[in-house]
Amino acid sequence: MDDIVNRDVNPARPDRGPGDTYGEILARDAVPAPVFFKELPDTDIGTESTPVSRYFDPDFFQKEVDYMWPKVWHWACREEEIPEVGDHVIYEFVGKSFIIVRSAPDEIKALYNSCLHRGRMLAECDGSSATFRCPFHGMEWNADGTLHANPFDWDMPQWRDRALNLPEARVALWGGFVFMNMDHDGPSLEQVLAPIPEHFERYDFENRYKAAHVTKKMRANWKATSEAFIEAHHIIGTHRQSLPMSADINTQYDHPSDYVSRQFTAHGVQSPHIDETLSEQEIFNAFMGGGVDPEANPEMRVPVGMTARAFAAQMLRDMLSAETGHDYSHAGDNELTDSLPYNVFPHINFWAGMFSNLVYRFRPDGMDPESSIMDIVLLKPVPKDGPRPKPAAVRHLDYDEPVTDAAEELGMLLARVFDQDVSNLRYVQDGMRASASRVVDFTSYMEGRIRRTHQMIGDMIARGEASDG
Repeated sequence: MDDIVNRDVNPARPDRGPGDTYGEILARDAVPAPVFFKELPDTDIGTESTPVSRYFDPDFFQKEVDYMWPKVWHWACREEEIPEVGDHVIYEFVGKSFIIVRSAPDEIKALYNSCLHRGRMLAECDGSSATFRCPFHGMEWNADGTLHANPFDWDMPQWRDRALNLPEARVALWGGFVFMNMDHDGPSLEQVLAPIPEHFERYDFENRYKAAHVTKKMRANWKATSEAFIEAHHIIGTHRQSLPMSADINTQYDHPSDYVSRQFTAHGVQSPHIDETLSEQEIFNAFMGGGVDPEANPEMRVPVGMTARAFAAQMLRDMLSAETGHDYSHAGDNELTDSLPYNVFPHINFWAGMFSNLVYRFRPDGMDPESSIMDIVLLKPVPKDGPRPKPAAVRHLDYDEPVTDAAEELGMLLARVFDQDVSNLRYVQDGMRASASRVVDFTSYMEGRIRRTHQMIGDMIARGEASDG
């Protein structure tokens, strides 16, 4: 696309990019958006540089392992993945392993996956069992973490007359997700997620099912990987095919709390980077991924007097109603067309909206500071009539396997977009190591929440070091 230009900023808002704000785009929608999409007051996060060493230095990585990862909330699985007593999944991060198990019909626990005898992992994979028997010496533990059997009770006097239990992490539930936290004294899940539960009430995550789950290994630090997915202005360089239908630099960024930030990118409108004025049909064709022939498929022709955005929203509204049996007449156009992620410190993204909801999770790959794992989950509404679909199995992709290998799970258009994102990450990691300035500089508005994440990580490390004092 050779007609991409740099435009001057909006003179009425010199701290924002050119063109309409996201709020101004919403004001023209045929079906209005809920009020909580309105832009929030800005938070001054500063403009300081960030050392590139934070992305590869083993000492800094170890500080994250010691002082950050044990104190944050992780979504470990969906409740639908462990419906029966004894059902369990394994959740691992930075050398830690937990058994997330339904220990009773109304109870879920996160047990440290380590036998109290000689430390052998009790469970090696997801499954279902009434007890966890250590393959090393046969110690057996109940699903609630209590000791079930000790073949050498006669030779372990230190265990006699003791109520032995596997240590547990803290567990909390929201939206059909099971969360865990190693810190029993930190902020509650409700405090950390707010205002997501209130805003997402209309999306009823508990009555959505896991339609796809892909894990992809990346050759980049977990922060570099996460940061590739929490801003939209990389579209001009990475996803140029989306410029005709994405208001990339009109994206709204704000921070409802220290733990939650948001980004709202309008689709079905053209980017200000494109100099020519596209027709509504051209914009719609791009929204659909190209290849639309309204002559052969007149149902794909944008009606005269209607915008591509409104037409796409109504098409998706009708499609979703036919698929699920639910009424979506109340859904705002933006809830059907736009990218609406809410990001939870430090490594989770929940996408708002009525159509398919994406959920991301980012974590290091074991104890390697220069590799990471990204989880991509696709949630869909449970149909009004008929049984609840079973949760999708996890599809694991290694470092050199493209996301398009999981096109059957994610859809080819979405998988190709992910591959475009992934194509940058190895070179981002190598480029930071090659940096002569030894710092990265984030933009003030569009990347402010990235800077804020680094500030919060630094604050947690400082508090941890002070307490070790």
